[in-house]
Amino acid sequence: MSGLSLAAAGLTSDRDEPANGKETANATLERLEASERKFVHCPLRLELNGEILVLLISFLSNSVICRIASLRFFLPSSFLCFSPSSDLKVVPFAMNPARKSIGGTGGGKLSPFLLLLITIISCVVTYNLLSPFMQSDTTTVSSDPSTADPIVSMPGQLKGSDVSGQKRLFHVALTATDASYSKWQCRIMHYWYKQMRDREGSEMGGFTRVLHSGKPDNLMDEIPTFVVDPLPAGMDRGYIVLNRPWAFVQWLQKAKIEEDYILMAEPDHVYIKPIPNLSRGDNPAAFPFFYITPAQHEKIIRKFYPEEKGPVSNIDPIGNSPVIIKKSILEKIAPTWMNISIKMKEDNETDKAFGWVLEMYAYAVASALHGVHHILRKDFMIQPPWDLKLGNSYLIHYTYGCDYSMKGELTYGKIGEWRFDKRSYLSGPPPKNLTLPPPGVPESVVTLVKMVNEATANIPGWDDGR
Repeated sequence: MSGLSLAAAGLTSDRDEPANGKETANATLERLEASERKFVHCPLRLELNGEILVLLISFLSNSVICRIASLRFFLPSSFLCFSPSSDLKVVPFAMNPARKSIGGTGGGKLSPFLLLLITIISCVVTYNLLSPFMQSDTTTVSSDPSTADPIVSMPGQLKGSDVSGQKRLFHVALTATDASYSKWQCRIMHYWYKQMRDREGSEMGGFTRVLHSGKPDNLMDEIPTFVVDPLPAGMDRGYIVLNRPWAFVQWLQKAKIEEDYILMAEPDHVYIKPIPNLSRGDNPAAFPFFYITPAQHEKIIRKFYPEEKGPVSNIDPIGNSPVIIKKSILEKIAPTWMNISIKMKEDNETDKAFGWVLEMYAYAVASALHGVHHILRKDFMIQPPWDLKLGNSYLIHYTYGCDYSMKGELTYGKIGEWRFDKRSYLSGPPPKNLTLPPPGVPESVVTLVKMVNEATANIPGWDDGR
């Protein structure tokens, strides 16, 4: 470990209009046809406003009237005409420019048959001219999945950086001990990984349980496992999670990992749906934790993140899991993460302030020291009982106990008439077919228990005590 000090961690750091405002009917038609051709071949949006629509109808009406008049049919003494504006007007036929241009005199009645014929011809011609405009979809949807976020657009330097049409697989890795409490959670987590891995939308690759007990256990044949050494005796000071960064350092140095990305996971994760690679470029994806607040602990943070490195706001409100990150970047961060974790534990003030989330702060600080900033994904996971619905999340993190009355009321802080808490099974796995929550309990909790039950019913040898 002497070669893994902070010093050795490698910190580096529109359309054209006639100029005179006038144009002939033929010119109008030619211009509109040209516009139609442009619309078909051009992806830009073309809006059909009232002026163009009325101009079309006026042209068609006057053209048909002129044609009928030229055949010496009699027209009514007045005729409903449209002026090329947005207003509808009744213009006496004697004043109609179309009549004057053909020398019409008016005065008779037009037969019903001819009126019907005029109407049909006008409708057909109008429909053929207008249908390309009226039926075209003017809604533009980006085909680039990296820029399709309707909430927050992606930074320009990241757009398209990873959109190649090929999957960017990530390796799922979690650290674990050989304790029964850890084993049964790993088995359920691995079961749901296998259910989601090959489904549409998944970019989940291989799987490794990084076992930091120093020796194999009885799950080696069931779950792909890589054995690493624990910290020297007493160094973790009873804080077993301190072994996590050290386990990742060893695994990254010694194991052959095919994928270019890593998902750092935990045993108490259950996958709700397939997970795509949520990272972009050199920016990993992480879940923001409300209780990781570097700015509120600036005095302590400055012990490990000096002022010359920048403001404390550079530190993301995250832990190391869940995080999807480039393997090459994690290889740089991991040693720093490990050393800061140890130093934080050795500092009484820091240890007291951060408690059980100390290692999470250490990862956040180590990432900032290397200039790595994460994409914060609130949809990465939910945490019952506080998160009530599944929403669009990818996984459930069941770190909190779920206690309810039989009326479906949360009794957090007090053991409920119905409960599910992983800590109820410290010495052995939960039984098959757990009782489902009473009516009124949130969707998130109900789904969690159903998924645990499905896993335990299908994992071979669940009842053998492993």
